[in-house]
Amino acid sequence: MEEIYPYLFNLLRAGVVILVAFVASALTARLFAKYRDQIVRMMTRNAGEKAEALEKRADTVGSLLQKTAVTVIWTIAVIMSLKEIGFDVGPLLAGAGVAGLAIGFGAQNLVRDVITGLFILLENQIRVNDVAIINGTGGLVEEINLRTTVLRGLDGVVHIFPNGSISELSNMTRKFSYYIFDMGVAYKEDTDRVAELMKEVAEELRKEPEFSSMILEPLEVLGVDEFADSAVIVKARIKTKPIKQWAVGREMNRRIKKKFDEVGIEIPYPHRSIYFGEVSKPVELKIDQASREELKQVVREVIEEAA
Repeated sequence: MEEIYPYLFNLLRAGVVILVAFVASALTARLFAKYRDQIVRMMTRNAGEKAEALEKRADTVGSLLQKTAVTVIWTIAVIMSLKEIGFDVGPLLAGAGVAGLAIGFGAQNLVRDVITGLFILLENQIRVNDVAIINGTGGLVEEINLRTTVLRGLDGVVHIFPNGSISELSNMTRKFSYYIFDMGVAYKEDTDRVAELMKEVAEELRKEPEFSSMILEPLEVLGVDEFADSAVIVKARIKTKPIKQWAVGREMNRRIKKKFDEVGIEIPYPHRSIYFGEVSKPVELKIDQASREELKQVVREVIEEAA
């Protein structure tokens, strides 16, 4: 019976190690939740980063650091537990080192993904809750991991990109955003008047509490941008908070349409007129009774042949 005591004592010590690992993981999660902003500020070169931007970066970097810390804690706990039970962890660690080296040579794409993911995080290229376009696919950034980046499209589809395969990355919501207006009006319209009406609509929108916090600057009319086939294109843009450009832009489009209808400014649409030679009036077709009988006879013959 006394021979069993050492084994029970070793199992008890291993259990204590596992318990400590549980407590350490919980404390790590709490500490990161409480001090994540301060931790991210220490890692960030721009100490004066705005609260909203810092929140995004804290979500991104804090989540990754927490996962890494918990993984390290449990790796050490498992090794210590095995040692307490009586396993010789020396060969295990040596084998893991050799296996890791072999995997490193064989998994070059994995290593490339991880290194690229580190640069994405360190350079703050994108963050969780940004809207980005990756390799031509746009969506809301839901996760940034060391190996992959996850986007969710407007239609709800989730797109997962290995970080090493990202060749084109566009962040549409970093610090601020613009909504671009390509307003087409008829050639007969006064473009200066069109620009003034657009500014008027934008100012009315800025005075409303719902949109005043979203809009950062007055509407900027860039001028006549193009002479299209059936319209003159007046280009303008409005500066908004990140991700708010679509809400502001859609409301602006709705109000501009109503304003133009009120004052009689024409927004043209493509249409075609067909002329037969020099005839400008509609061509009138008449079928007399005899022609109808002949047409009916032709239809009967076609049906009989088909039968």
